[in-house]
Amino acid sequence: MNHKYKHYRAYCHVGLLWYTRAMKTLVAEKRDIFGKKLKCSRALGKMPVVAYGPGKENMNLFVIEKDFIKLYREAGESTMIGVETTDGRFEVIIQEVTMHPVTGNPLHADFYLIERGKKMEVAIPLEFIGNAGAVKSLGGILVKVMHEVNVEVLPGNIPPYIEVDISKLATLEDVITIDDLVIPEGTDVLAESTEVVALIAVQEVDEVEDITEIDFSAIEAEKKGKKEEVESLE
Repeated sequence: MNHKYKHYRAYCHVGLLWYTRAMKTLVAEKRDIFGKKLKCSRALGKMPVVAYGPGKENMNLFVIEKDFIKLYREAGESTMIGVETTDGRFEVIIQEVTMHPVTGNPLHADFYLIERGKKMEVAIPLEFIGNAGAVKSLGGILVKVMHEVNVEVLPGNIPPYIEVDISKLATLEDVITIDDLVIPEGTDVLAESTEVVALIAVQEVDEVEDITEIDFSAIEAEKKGKKEEVESLE
């Protein structure tokens, strides 16, 4: 065997092992109960999830709620994670999480099954950094028109966020568009380059009308005169 090929194969194997271990993973089990019947399972610390993808049957699963909460806090949405089941391992991204309106704990999650080597569409959050001179010096108001942007990217290259440097907003007329963002290589933005991401608004000051001095003594005199006129007619 060619030594170069042997070393290359060994390098790829080590890289794959590192990649698998580095990826955050959840252990899941199949579930066949739904609706109100989930109450007992929730009491045992299990959380229902569904995994789906193009051309694949939906998989209804349970994960351990506390494990999911920990992973979700670390990874968030649009991050590839591994799922271990008795039928094997697969990769997903956390597509959507339903939270309890009072406790804020997750009730249910949607997992999107990914296909390796094929780009997928995901929404990437925008992280605003820097200071806008137009806000600090000119009294403008920063308006964040977008909070996330849809992109197409390979599952393993999904960026956790895209930075928006608002220090470019130096005057009240400045705007930041999609074209101004630094997009990671291999990531295709699904938006027009001219779409506005952030801008500066000018605070409108209501005109205050002059309030003339009120002569209360004149008002009292007028009321007294009217009263006397009424009494004279009685």
